[in-house]
Amino acid sequence: MTTLIESEEHKALRAAVTALGTRHGRHHDREALWSEAGKLGYLGVNLPEEYGGGGGGIAELSIVLEELGAAGCPLLMMVVSPAICGTVIARFGTDAQKQHWLPGLADGTRTMAFGITEPDAGSNSHRITTTARRDPDTGDWLLTGRKVFISGVDIADATLIVGRTEDSRTGSLKPCLFIVPRDTPGFTRHRIDMELTAAEKQFELTLDDVRLPADALVGDEDAGLLQLFAGLNPERVMTAAFAIGMGRYALAQAITYASDRTVWNTPIGAHQAIAHPLAQAHIDLELARLMMQKAAHLYDVGDDAGAGEAANMAKYAAGEACVKAVDQAVHTLGGNGLTREFGLASLITAARVARIAPVSREMILNYVSHQTLGLPKSY
Repeated sequence: MTTLIESEEHKALRAAVTALGTRHGRHHDREALWSEAGKLGYLGVNLPEEYGGGGGGIAELSIVLEELGAAGCPLLMMVVSPAICGTVIARFGTDAQKQHWLPGLADGTRTMAFGITEPDAGSNSHRITTTARRDPDTGDWLLTGRKVFISGVDIADATLIVGRTEDSRTGSLKPCLFIVPRDTPGFTRHRIDMELTAAEKQFELTLDDVRLPADALVGDEDAGLLQLFAGLNPERVMTAAFAIGMGRYALAQAITYASDRTVWNTPIGAHQAIAHPLAQAHIDLELARLMMQKAAHLYDVGDDAGAGEAANMAKYAAGEACVKAVDQAVHTLGGNGLTREFGLASLITAARVARIAPVSREMILNYVSHQTLGLPKSY
């Protein structure tokens, strides 16, 4: 994969993470890899230096996740803990919240999950029903609601929950973000039985009058969507990195196999029926990476509006490219593509996650058609 538009620092980071991923490989121990990546500074490369981070941005963090994925050992919680939660706290948290959470998120000794999706809300954050109200006697917050498909809650020290509070001026509900420690009374989790093979499990969360101190609120109660999308845009960029890395891993397995597998004294990769689809998969992954780099750059320089458009496009392109790359890799290997030895069969399901989460490709097409093209809405 070419890196012509990357700085020397980015190239060096990519090479170092590749070496780390290669050492751990497909049969890695997630906890061991997470710990080593944290100690080396890769997990917090986007967080402020004064809190133990690398002082970089989402551009650097996406390189880390992409290269780990290309080595067969992606860390899904990187999308959530440093990218979403770390970014939101770094941008909008109080000094106390930053001091308490960011050093641990940076070195990997602490992990945070992110809870936004609800059974009846889906991609529509305006329909979130998890509500937060003040206790007039103590000033505490009381949260009530449900969340679904929340990754890694069992291994996270806390979950950044998206709730809604009532605007005293208009009476309407606006989104707010709250840090909910894992063992808070009234905060329960139930594992969702998934056929998806992944180290990180999915959970349904129930919040039953969960009592939180006033300082559990992250940022300004009136900031609303600004703070929410400060985390969602990095999430889309990192999902793209996750997908691109997975696609590259699958493509690499197919290239090796097509170069070595010989039929009638000729490697099967010499035949255009095999070679051309793999070349197309490579092109699609490269194009998706370019859009991901653009989105990360726009976000890191503070262009939230531009980053929103580019991040959605990057996530869409990467999801499509990943699915096609995995499918073609499995097809190239034939029956071997479904064996445990090569590790591709499980990617058939995993690749589709990038198409449907954290936002479906159809909702991205809605966004582009409305926001970019100016077409009228159907809803």
